[in-house]
Amino acid sequence: MNVFHIVGARPNFMKAAPVMNAFKRREHVVQTLVHTGQHYDANMSGVFFEQLGIIAPDVNLAVGSGTHARQTAEIMTRFEPVLLERKPDLVLVYGDVNSTVATALVSAKLGVRVGHVEAGLRSFDRTMPEKSTG
Repeated sequence: MNVFHIVGARPNFMKAAPVMNAFKRREHVVQTLVHTGQHYDANMSGVFFEQLGIIAPDVNLAVGSGTHARQTAEIMTRFEPVLLERKPDLVLVYGDVNSTVATALVSAKLGVRVGHVEAGLRSFDRTMPEKSTG
């Protein structure tokens, strides 16, 4: 089974680390880590890979910053060819950030199974821009 893990922002890294570690014990699972680049500098991204013991991303979409609409659209545009080329069996998305909704939508539209790992809306504030997907 080929599993894509989609990360893009700090909360995703913390949720993905234990899931990826659990899959390491499964012989039949091939894992691919896709970093969208939503959070892209060393303090917002790189340090978490190091501290959480997460492998370096296999794919970095390097989308950078922008408005919610532009960032989401750019993630979708850059993710689609990766998905078509590598053909995962399952795409695991984490949290409720732009990276999550963008890659889940592309995957669903192309008929790829999507799993969602979430800790819940801890702020209880649905008016927060990225919380509307939770």
